[in-house]
Amino acid sequence: MSTWPEPKADAPLVVFDFDHTLYDGDSGSHLFAWMIRRNPLRVLAALLLTPILGPMVAFLPTRRWGISGYVWIGSFGMHRVREFDRVIDRYVATHREEIARRLLPTALEVFANHRRRGDRVVVATGAPPELARAILGFVAHADVPVIGTEVGPRLGGVKATRHCHNREKVRMLRERGYSDIDMAYSDSTADLPLLQAARQPVVVNPKRGREAFFRQVLPAGTPILNWGCKDRGGEAPPRA
Repeated sequence: MSTWPEPKADAPLVVFDFDHTLYDGDSGSHLFAWMIRRNPLRVLAALLLTPILGPMVAFLPTRRWGISGYVWIGSFGMHRVREFDRVIDRYVATHREEIARRLLPTALEVFANHRRRGDRVVVATGAPPELARAILGFVAHADVPVIGTEVGPRLGGVKATRHCHNREKVRMLRERGYSDIDMAYSDSTADLPLLQAARQPVVVNPKRGREAFFRQVLPAGTPILNWGCKDRGGEAPPRA
């Protein structure tokens, strides 16, 4: 049973990104790297294909295809999404301390404050939803709705079938009834459609040098904060 107040239907809707917003790093990359390292043949395949997949991941228009390639390498031999979810649960269970250290205390405090106020809180992430949900379970937020990248079986492994990314993230939110967004928190320029859809966008932990871009495209006075990512930009939040 949840210890948080049940949000009313007309409560403010608050959307959080996950990676580099609540979690210091790219949770999906950490998972897939672990999956690949477990098998020497997967390591070899990743090394051989990185000259192709690496640049695809770095370039926003082809990023989803590059990520799908690494997901397929890491999951080769799995024929059901259920198997993939079990591997995620095993990864989270065996890396609990390392993962918990990456959860940003300031971010979790803001997250919890919204829930205490009775806001409708949703996480929308490019990571697999099972991964974000399992990590949020460390801090009693496993019941928060999570929308993430959908996967399905493909050629002997698992492949992303729908990426929760850029404009698609906003579409996926709307399809699930989360269309009237009051606040949105994200680090990424890829989430610009999400930030622009919110009445109150908040940029957190942006890449260094991206602050000027966000100031140009978002309303004047939009907060650009750093919640504890040492290698990222943004201002330290004001002390209470």
